[in-house]
Amino acid sequence: MITSNPFAELAAVIPPAVMQVYVVLMVVLVVAGTILDMMHKKSAKYFFENAKKAQQNATRSVGGGEKVGIAVKTLANEVLTSGEFANPQRRMSHLLTMYGFIIFAVFTAILIFAYPAATDAPAILPLLWHLGALMLAVGGYWFWFVIRVDVSAEGNPWYRVERADLFILSLLATATFAILWSLTQGAGAIGWLFFVLFLAATTTLFATVYWSKFAHMFFKPAAAYQKRLTRADGSAENLPTLTRDDPEQQQRHSMELLRDAPMDMGLGIKREAPNHY
Repeated sequence: MITSNPFAELAAVIPPAVMQVYVVLMVVLVVAGTILDMMHKKSAKYFFENAKKAQQNATRSVGGGEKVGIAVKTLANEVLTSGEFANPQRRMSHLLTMYGFIIFAVFTAILIFAYPAATDAPAILPLLWHLGALMLAVGGYWFWFVIRVDVSAEGNPWYRVERADLFILSLLATATFAILWSLTQGAGAIGWLFFVLFLAATTTLFATVYWSKFAHMFFKPAAAYQKRLTRADGSAENLPTLTRDDPEQQQRHSMELLRDAPMDMGLGIKREAPNHY
């Protein structure tokens, strides 16, 4: 069953051209929502202004080769492996969700555009489609029930929902109803019910980019690259670079009580999870 093309049976009712137009429309909604989000939050303007200010405060020049190296490190750490997450569970949940979504979206497009009405599509394609949906569901539900900070650290119930949860909930609904629809195809009304819910969840996910953190995926790699670049050129994100281990800093009157304190003092919060609610 998981090696069967879920869109082949659907093509008998909904023309492949309609499915393809729908996919294109979802892409347009993502692009439009991302642009509107950037205009509203002025994130692009802030990014370029901050980069220009950092360039003015740079203490050394970063060559083209070094910039390529920084880009590769950013791609390998922040983008492909989510190395910015200190919590290994949060990192694994994020990777499952991210790669699950990518696999699910890519093979949805392949099945709809290349094999919309073909029951003999290569078995590996629908298999990967189901695998992507499953990875997305596992990573998303793991985050929702276990890792969310307002649940794990603040003791709020898992069913407490705010507008900020729109992205993860529509993402979970998309993966869940996609799997259920595929498994109940040919079962009559229940199969069509799950298809309608899958369609509604998918439309909500892509049509609400402006109000969700979907656009964050596109801005995050650029911000991570810029952060590494400012460390390399000495501008340090336009922040003070003097630290407590600097001899000049240790002589300041306000540092008198901390002069002989260990450098790792104050990191006790990392010793245990904040769950004292």
